[in-house]
Amino acid sequence: MRILIADDHDMVRETLSAYLENEGDAQVETAHSLASALELAKKSGPFDLILLDYDMPGMFGLEGLKQALEAQVARGVAILSGNAPHSVAQDAIDNGAIGFLPKTMTAKSLVHAVQFMVAGETFFPVSHLSDQAEENPLAKQLSKREFEVLNGLCRGLSNKEIARELELQEVTIKLHVRTLCRKLEAKNRTQAAMIAKEARLF
Repeated sequence: MRILIADDHDMVRETLSAYLENEGDAQVETAHSLASALELAKKSGPFDLILLDYDMPGMFGLEGLKQALEAQVARGVAILSGNAPHSVAQDAIDNGAIGFLPKTMTAKSLVHAVQFMVAGETFFPVSHLSDQAEENPLAKQLSKREFEVLNGLCRGLSNKEIARELELQEVTIKLHVRTLCRKLEAKNRTQAAMIAKEARLF
C-alpha cells in the first residue's frame, strides 16, 4: 500500500513512516504542508491513503481536507490530530474523510487503522465518539472495553479482527460479546449491533 503522510513536525512524520514501513509493509512518502502534499501527490500519485495533520500550515481547519478530496489523488483521505475535540473528528468524517487518527495511538493500532482504511472502511476511534453517544443511557451500562468491542461489531468486524485492532486475545473478545448481548438483551452479535445503531451510539 502507498501512503502519503503530511505533517509539519519532522519527528511525527519520521515516527509514523517507520511504523507503517516496518510493521505495515507500506511504501510511505512524506510532506510538511498541505501544498507540498498535494504537489507530491499529483506528481507521484495516486496514493491508497493520505494522512493530513489537522493543525499543519495550509489546512485552515477542514478546508484542507476538502482540497485534498477535490484533487482526487488518493483513494482515501484521513485526518491526524493530537488534540482535536470530538466535534472536529465527527465533522471530518461528515465531510468525506475516511478516518480520524489520534496521534496517541500505539504503533500496532495505527497500522491496523491504516490497513482498515486502505480496505475502504471508515475508521473512527471510540475515544472520539460524540458527546451525545457518551451520554446515552445505554452507553452508561457498558465499560470502555465493551464499548470498543461494540464499535467493532457495528462495523461488521469479526472477533479476530476486533481482537487484532484492540490488541487482545480472540477468546477475550468472545467473552465481551457474550456480556454485551446479555446487557443489551440481544440474541446475537448482529442484533447487538442493530440495537446500538438504533440507539445512535455509533
